[in-house]
Amino acid sequence: MMNRTRMKRWKARLQAMHGGILSVIVLLCLLGLAMQYSAAGGEFRVFALKQSVSMLLGLGMMVGIAIMPTPLLMRSVYAYYALCVVLLIAVEVMGIIGMGAQRWIGVGAFNIQPSELTKIAIILVLARYFHSAPMESARHYVLLVVPLLLTLVPVALILKQPNLGTATIVSFIAFSLCFMAGIRWQYFAVAIGSVAAAVPVVYHFLHDYQKRRVQTFLNPDADPLGAGYNIIQSKIAIGSGGITGKGLLQGSQGQLDFLPEKQTDFIFTMLAEELGFIGAFILLMLYAALLSFALLLSVRCKHMFGRLVAAGVAAMLFVHIFINMAMVMGMIPVVGVPLPFLSYGGSFMLATLMACGLLMHVYLNRELAMPRRFGF
Repeated sequence: MMNRTRMKRWKARLQAMHGGILSVIVLLCLLGLAMQYSAAGGEFRVFALKQSVSMLLGLGMMVGIAIMPTPLLMRSVYAYYALCVVLLIAVEVMGIIGMGAQRWIGVGAFNIQPSELTKIAIILVLARYFHSAPMESARHYVLLVVPLLLTLVPVALILKQPNLGTATIVSFIAFSLCFMAGIRWQYFAVAIGSVAAAVPVVYHFLHDYQKRRVQTFLNPDADPLGAGYNIIQSKIAIGSGGITGKGLLQGSQGQLDFLPEKQTDFIFTMLAEELGFIGAFILLMLYAALLSFALLLSVRCKHMFGRLVAAGVAAMLFVHIFINMAMVMGMIPVVGVPLPFLSYGGSFMLATLMACGLLMHVYLNRELAMPRRFGF
């Protein structure tokens, strides 16, 4: 009888999920599979097959997170955060090296990138922390020590891989959550000023390839066949797409392999070339619908945990979309940030769909009365 009642409750929660946003998520996933199919020259098994496996696994995790009871989710936060930190440490000890960086660990037949899963951990752990802290206390600088440490530990481990792009995104998510939690603006002014003052020092300690990315951004034509090659080819591809695009599998820059990393960081370039302005506009509208949903939830949810989780997911999605698109159009230096739902990568797809699961969880529990003091 107990199991039957529980099954009915889960079925009711599944039926209560937001159909419109589910449709947006599925459309984005399918668009991503189509672009991976095109990136492999019409071969499904190269990129699209692995991506579809990650997508199906991620959709299952999304549904599981969405229907999970909120108290259980909150009690699991610190354990999940600790697991991510342990995995980041494991990367240093027995990580797999790929593309000049040590960012993956092998789990059976799969390679997992813990830094991607850490983005979800930082959203949950800071939302959990600020939910339990009284607002007047959360504004006091002494109680900012805990979220600062919770952020700096994984950021330092990610920087050591090295992975400046992901470390920047994790920091941005934490910054956004602190802002949404009501931290005084003076602390942000000090933080921004400190970061600005540290830029020259940080640049001195960058790796050579990272310095070349900055120099290429400032003058991509200085080395058109070397460091500036990627961004020059990217601009050519985007511009040649026109209004309607050249058609799937018909893009010259992508299909003739002039475009590097077309299945990962430069997937938007390939989409713009083959589907044109119309395809890029549709993609942006789908992203806008998902971001608007997240921002509305962050305003309308009745408990602090849900508001901060929705805001954190919005920050995570927005910073990926903004950095990736600005990067491939030459507006900022190339930093190796993937595009949600489209870029190839199992860990990133899982993290993106887990974030969507958190959004749906907040939606289903937006009216829930949650005590501010919540035990471990």
